[in-house]
Amino acid sequence: MRLYLSSLGLGDATSALVDLAPRQGRVALIMNALDGDTSSRGHWQADQSQELSALGFRVEELDLRHFFREPEALRTALCDVDMVWINGGNTFVLMRAMRLSGFDRIIKERLAEDTIVYGGFSAATVAATPSLRGIEAVDDPNEVPEGYPGEIVWDGLGLVPFQVAVHYRSDHPESDDVEKEIAFCEREGLAYRTLSDGQVLVVRDTVELIG
Repeated sequence: MRLYLSSLGLGDATSALVDLAPRQGRVALIMNALDGDTSSRGHWQADQSQELSALGFRVEELDLRHFFREPEALRTALCDVDMVWINGGNTFVLMRAMRLSGFDRIIKERLAEDTIVYGGFSAATVAATPSLRGIEAVDDPNEVPEGYPGEIVWDGLGLVPFQVAVHYRSDHPESDDVEKEIAFCEREGLAYRTLSDGQVLVVRDTVELIG
């Protein structure tokens, strides 16, 4: 299993990201965490596409909305993808998109086969954890973009066995709310790790904190 879990953007471990994925590899850029924030989506899509392309990757957007209730079509679309890079935004919106498209099941299969890299930041990192409980202190679980059902998905992907609090004590507008998320984890006795902006968790056999 190969994971690259950043707090913000590509973080300060891009050499590790290049080592995880094939050179000139095909990257599917997933922007669905911003489906409820159209004013920011275009900026972030251009920014992440440019940064990943500068590292030598071939980047194409993959919109999970096109595969809602069509998991086999998504499986086909991902068959020759070397890495998914998932932009930040609202974690609850992202998990709805993952569940509705079947991405949550497909990515676990591909990771178990070691045929793909899961990478991303902020919401993407939180989505990799066992549960979204506590993240409601930071993200609004009731944000429902057009075309989405209102049901809240509380389960994460469970790719790592602990919660991750991103933007920890950083110059980020959500940093104060992150302290509430951490307090929840401590009250509930949940294992957690913190990531400040710039830091990255790299998973390949072991978990390494960089930055």
